[in-house]
Amino acid sequence: MSRDANADNGMRPALIEAAARLIATEGAAGLKLRRVAEEVGTSTMAIYTYFGGMPELRRAVRQEGFARLATRAEQLGESDDPVADLAGLGLAYHQLAMSNPHLYRAMYMEQPLDAVDAAAGSETFNILTAGVQRCIDSGRFDPANAVELATQFWAFGHGVVALRLANLLSAEDALNCSASALLNLFTAWGDDRDAARRSLTRTGRRAARLDLEAATGAATRRGQSD
Repeated sequence: MSRDANADNGMRPALIEAAARLIATEGAAGLKLRRVAEEVGTSTMAIYTYFGGMPELRRAVRQEGFARLATRAEQLGESDDPVADLAGLGLAYHQLAMSNPHLYRAMYMEQPLDAVDAAAGSETFNILTAGVQRCIDSGRFDPANAVELATQFWAFGHGVVALRLANLLSAEDALNCSASALLNLFTAWGDDRDAARRSLTRTGRRAARLDLEAATGAATRRGQSD
């Protein structure tokens, strides 16, 4: 592939990242065609070429964020421990926010353009709801409305992320707080406390393994490109 082709392939994600950064730092009002173009070092025509205009770029920012979150959830897969899997979804959510803070702010801290834009996150919320339902169906959680529990789980996760992004919680404090809170939450929802504790331990071990696999894969790809 030529250098020009590589540059062209990188333009769309670069514009999305620049737009997310501007939304996060200056609000939606700071998202201007010229500002985005200047951030990337291109012309405003590139925005029309790749997105059709500013509203479409704003939609693309949120869609990209939710696509990345869905990909992380898919990579986790399902095990024979639905509670560990549910905790894993929460960890994936937290990791996405910490590794893509500007994108996260655009996804969850700015008002959507319209109902269609607001629905961009429905797929990932459905994944979370299905994860809660698995816990109920397995008997680990008491019978309940899965949507309501998923909303509580999401609200807790968002609260921790918001405190981390504001530098009001350290990474270590956020981890300890989350582990204790999830243990209490899962127990309140009907799980055995010791079983919930074992599930959280499995989540941590799996996350460490996946991080190692990702790091190894990235190093391999770098070696192949050298």
